[in-house]
Amino acid sequence: MSIQLNALPKQLSALPKANHTIDAEDLLPESLCQFLACTTPDAWLQWALENPETLLIDHAQCEKKAASTAMSLLYRYVDQPLLLSKMSQLAREELLHFEQVVALMESRGVAYQHLTASRYAEGLRRHVRSNDPERLIDVLIIGAIIEARSCERFARLIPYLDEELAKFYRTLVKSEGRHFEDYLLLARQQTSNSIDERITFFVAREAELITSPDTAFRFHSGVPA
Repeated sequence: MSIQLNALPKQLSALPKANHTIDAEDLLPESLCQFLACTTPDAWLQWALENPETLLIDHAQCEKKAASTAMSLLYRYVDQPLLLSKMSQLAREELLHFEQVVALMESRGVAYQHLTASRYAEGLRRHVRSNDPERLIDVLIIGAIIEARSCERFARLIPYLDEELAKFYRTLVKSEGRHFEDYLLLARQQTSNSIDERITFFVAREAELITSPDTAFRFHSGVPA
């Protein structure tokens, strides 16, 4: 079966919510809300609800990419015990989430297929500095931003989804919120200097990406062109 939605109105404010007792604001930790520069635009949310199959397929791909990023850090930075521990746990969790999304897709008759990547991650990574520890700091900040945005988007979607998918996304909000904190912790450990200015820079770039027009819907796309 597909995500259960009524005919979609032109304005999100008119979209009937499913019978859930928890709204997005109740799910998100305050630290995460303060971290991101803006909330997901209603235009993206409307777009997501109009493309439920693409939402699930790209969500699955995002979980694979998150696991791959964690594994690449495991291989590259073998001299950092805390990073190894955090990334090992994160990779296992992301792969489990991938398996869970694929199972949901199968139960709903959604065929897994290749999708081209959105400009989101590349739009952030193009600003990564070349040499360590600056390179690692930037990669970890970006990881925190991606996890935080994913968490925020899960929470924003929940009130409009069927009970099964809403319940699943509630569990993801908890884990993604923890991942965001872990990435920031690791980033701050790389230097005795403040990284707040660098965080502010990347958070601003991320806000530009999710509020600017996109031609193809993806989990981390901007608003419809």
